[in-house]
Amino acid sequence: MSKKILEIRDKTIFDGLFVKYILKMIFRTWFKLTGWKSTKSAPEGAGIAIAAPHTSNWDVVYAFGSAILLDIKIYFSIKESWCRIPVIGSMMMWLGAIPIDRNSGSQGQVNKIKRFVDKHKDKRVFFLFTPEGTRGKIDKWKSGFYHMAKNCHLPIFLAKVDYRTKESGVFHTYKLTGNKSEDIRSIQESYKNVRAKFPAIQFPRYTGPVPELSDAEALVLKAFYSARGVATQMEIAAKTKAQVLTTSMLEFLVEKGFLEKAENINSEPTYQLTFAGRGCLLHFYPALA
Repeated sequence: MSKKILEIRDKTIFDGLFVKYILKMIFRTWFKLTGWKSTKSAPEGAGIAIAAPHTSNWDVVYAFGSAILLDIKIYFSIKESWCRIPVIGSMMMWLGAIPIDRNSGSQGQVNKIKRFVDKHKDKRVFFLFTPEGTRGKIDKWKSGFYHMAKNCHLPIFLAKVDYRTKESGVFHTYKLTGNKSEDIRSIQESYKNVRAKFPAIQFPRYTGPVPELSDAEALVLKAFYSARGVATQMEIAAKTKAQVLTTSMLEFLVEKGFLEKAENINSEPTYQLTFAGRGCLLHFYPALA
């Protein structure tokens, strides 16, 4: 006799009065006393949320607290066998477990998430993945989150627990471009500015906080992002309608490593956004077209 398929549970710990009143009050008080804060807002709808860097069990606590304060439902993957254990299985499902049958392959998980999203299109639901896969030192991300977002037609929510700024939550909604290697590298560049609890073992390597840029400089980087390639100073000035765009501003962004400059002998020099520039840009705008 075949086993009954375990679907994602509709009602979890995030739906009850316990979270709505008691846990929310506890986390609001705790964050205030410890100086922590959640990001200003959370994206609407469903998405694949990646949490990085992950070097401590405390990451889960701060992420959980922000989710509760921002009225977000979190779901996470776990072996289906755990969800079939009496009492323990029910508890795991109540906490938001997504029961995964390894024998059905990744498509089984994709279909399960698709069915759930179809039923809850207007809900703020995050399917959580940790691309590092461990709290220990690594040198490569697992790319399951990317394939899940692509196959489920969902955006990727970039979530952080930053121990320098004491801020937890989503800082950007990333829409896939179709170029896997460039997408993942751009995302990883943004996490170089997020400090883990133990930065010595985090991946990608921590390079420092997000550089300070003026609104005009951030707007110029955004224009290069939308250009999807090389552009001249005149083309970017027209796109931004910025009267303040000068050669010195572009040279400053080149010096910071956010732009690359190509010298042309017979025409105006061209510029393009670097991966470092893309990663920085993701912190300045919650979404990019």
